[in-house]
Amino acid sequence: MRCIAPFHVMELMARARRLEEAGRDIVHMEVGEPDFPSAAPIVEAGRQALAAGRTGYTEAAGIPALRKAISDHYRRVYDLDIPAGRIILTPGASGALLLAMGLLVNPGDEVLMADPSYPCNRNFVRFMGGQEQRCAVGPDTGYQLDADLVERHAGPATVALMLASPSNPTGTALPPAQLEALLDWARHSGRAVVVDEIYHGLTYGEPAASALKYSDQALVINSFSKYFGMTGWRLGWLVVPETHVREAEKLAQNLFISPSTPAQYAALAAFQDDTLEILEQRRIEFARRRDYLVPALRELGFKIPVMPQGAFYVYGDSSAFGDDSFALAQRAIEEVGVAITPGIDFGRWRAEQHIRFAYTTSMDRLQEGVGRLSQLVGKQ
Repeated sequence: MRCIAPFHVMELMARARRLEEAGRDIVHMEVGEPDFPSAAPIVEAGRQALAAGRTGYTEAAGIPALRKAISDHYRRVYDLDIPAGRIILTPGASGALLLAMGLLVNPGDEVLMADPSYPCNRNFVRFMGGQEQRCAVGPDTGYQLDADLVERHAGPATVALMLASPSNPTGTALPPAQLEALLDWARHSGRAVVVDEIYHGLTYGEPAASALKYSDQALVINSFSKYFGMTGWRLGWLVVPETHVREAEKLAQNLFISPSTPAQYAALAAFQDDTLEILEQRRIEFARRRDYLVPALRELGFKIPVMPQGAFYVYGDSSAFGDDSFALAQRAIEEVGVAITPGIDFGRWRAEQHIRFAYTTSMDRLQEGVGRLSQLVGKQ
């Protein structure tokens, strides 16, 4: 427990709540959660499931209908034939991460991952008695690992690579050739690969390539939280190789019993045409916000050398305003009422000189937030 740090952003969020209770107006650019409610067809499907009494346990791997619907989703979107039997439904992507680490990591093993990256990744490795290997990444590789980096940093205890595309906090995606090269390296070196694809669907140019196109041995994590807008329903999935299916089911039985039953039946509606039309309009709105926020932050003096290709984050170099991003985040909330996330939540490499901005609030609130930040940085 001493090794697992709390999210610094949670301290800032708690402070924001106290300020709001005292009557202050806070612009929230820290929360990695879509500001749209779950789409109406999903909510209605959840209501119908509850009314029909679908409140008991399901199979540990999830209901067959939803596993098939996800398999059909891979066929429709990626032209991939992923058998439903390889898809394990989990309590959120966090449940999928826990399963993946449980399948791969023994005490003393190491997992190589980018720095910066999603903080829970390293904590799940540690929870299994392993150790994360952080590899500093920057604009030259799109804030992503590449084959040269992993070749240089992997050691004898490295059992797996962990990738994220698009990533949190940078919003960058792995180009197909770079992703394929990483998977080839892992295959030839005998390492496993875990790929976080929870922001697939939320891309603003070329669709993100799935690791499953290049390898049937990759463990791929996805979620209904981000693109499908079902954060509080707590439902995700893990695609495992055929050789891992039985072990994944066994572990899921012991860790979770089963995913939320009403959430699973609600998620069946996520793949309906009327739902997908709603989600596409939301994706377009996120793209509009990104296209406003990146140049606006650059104008203020934040360095953003790589345009985010997906998710809903901008990872800005704040070194023009000092070498303590947590102090800058504190000043932002206290002095101008803007909540942002310091880079120290995401790693070590130049973390004190970076801020993550989330464009998960409306355009008018983003514009208000940028206006307030201009007042803050104008005081430097």
